[in-house]
Amino acid sequence: MSFYFNNCNQQRPSCINPSTLNNICEKVLIEVVRVFDACLSRIDGDISTLDLINFNPPAPAFPLTYVSANTIPTNPATVTALNIDRTDCRGNFAKVTITINIPLQVVYTDNNGASGTAESSIIITRVATLCVPQDSLTPIEITATAVASSTIGTFVDNTSVNATMCVQIIIKVVGLVDLLVPTFGYPCLPLCQPLDATDCEAFFSQPIYPTR
Repeated sequence: MSFYFNNCNQQRPSCINPSTLNNICEKVLIEVVRVFDACLSRIDGDISTLDLINFNPPAPAFPLTYVSANTIPTNPATVTALNIDRTDCRGNFAKVTITINIPLQVVYTDNNGASGTAESSIIITRVATLCVPQDSLTPIEITATAVASSTIGTFVDNTSVNATMCVQIIIKVVGLVDLLVPTFGYPCLPLCQPLDATDCEAFFSQPIYPTR
């Protein structure tokens, strides 16, 4: 059993039917990362030079044949430079210039036909007009998430590749805030699997969440 598998309880996450809005029971103050503005930037077919390090296996038989390059899920992009230039004529809007470093894993085959990988990265600068709230006690941050992929490339020497990259970058204006939201109360958690009667009934009957 789960929230979404044969679960009919009314206190589960699901799409909202307008008639259920009458069941809103309280206003709750929660601490969340609020997104004030965001945009998506795409780069299609730009050629980047990838300098390769950390070959695995460590001593491939040169020359190498390029296979692909992709972002590394466990090694996200990082913001290396940021500039916010506010425009007086448009309120909270600002020209945001952001430079990000995107780590990549490059896949190749060596001269013996053996597959291998190496690490690289690309540095990209983007400019976007975004709504950036004025200074407050709660700091505002500009964040970036990037995904890059390439299947076309040519080795120019043993440790560098000219690769045709496809890149998508999400730029966000965020802040950690206290937000007052209406709620339906706590969810009713379904059991993960059928539970036989045990001596733990009193323990299992305790509420999951604190009550007021």
